[in-house]
Amino acid sequence: MAQKLIPFDDRDGFIWFNGQLVAWREAKLHVLSHALHYASAVFEGERVYSGRIFKSREHSERLARSAELLGFQLPFGVDEIELAKAETVKANAIVDGYVRPIAWRGSEQMGVSAQASRINVAIATWVWPSYFPPEIRAKGIRVTMSKWRRPAPDTAPTASKAAGLYMICTMSKHAAESAGYQDALMLDWRGQLAEATGANLFLVINGEVHTPTPDCFLDGITRRTVMELARRRQFKVVERAIWPEEMAKAQEMFLTGTAAEITPVGEVDQYRFAPGPVTKALIEDFERLVRAPA
Repeated sequence: MAQKLIPFDDRDGFIWFNGQLVAWREAKLHVLSHALHYASAVFEGERVYSGRIFKSREHSERLARSAELLGFQLPFGVDEIELAKAETVKANAIVDGYVRPIAWRGSEQMGVSAQASRINVAIATWVWPSYFPPEIRAKGIRVTMSKWRRPAPDTAPTASKAAGLYMICTMSKHAAESAGYQDALMLDWRGQLAEATGANLFLVINGEVHTPTPDCFLDGITRRTVMELARRRQFKVVERAIWPEEMAKAQEMFLTGTAAEITPVGEVDQYRFAPGPVTKALIEDFERLVRAPA
């Protein structure tokens, strides 16, 4: 039997909205909000482990940087965002879950130019299990190549976590799921490996950990965390341009991200991998890190 879908606009709890906690169902915006029509919004995705937000301040700082890249400033400072996230987690009694801060241009102006529009900020948090089912993660997810590519950095604010940059991710993931895969892999505008639809990627080649240089896609906080864990293990970490045919040389492949955490990949079209010793060691180290006492 299919799991019952619980709409995100009809839940119990509280959402932090422009400086105060409001009842979940009352956190609304107008249909003519600029962000809905022109994608003028930035957001973060964060995990709560044992009641604590992992790398919380790094996420808050990136939210502010993303807003600046889109040409607006948050009406709340990083310290205020930090307090608000903690307040929201506590109000919803989240022990293990997800946090979604978002900032967007409101409904004061409608048109390409909206410099007088209010900048709104909201924070929601909810219980959220593993992004991929455990039984699928254990053997590695099935991935296919997307027809869409990450844009060049001179064509979009690629260093930001901007809502509009995820349109092709949704399209790619929908196409992959319709074909029986769990995710899609995206190339960049040059034809080099970039990322999955919501996660960074790593290849393990002869015991070395290789990952694409994030010059046109998000340099993930989980990505950087995993690179540091790999170095602590004395694995050589190589950040470089990677062509898709190089997947033939890899023994292991995995994705990293707030939602994905560390997820092994079992196949990408004709290429096959197995969750090997490097991936398993990093998963163990990551789980210890996120559960470590404050």
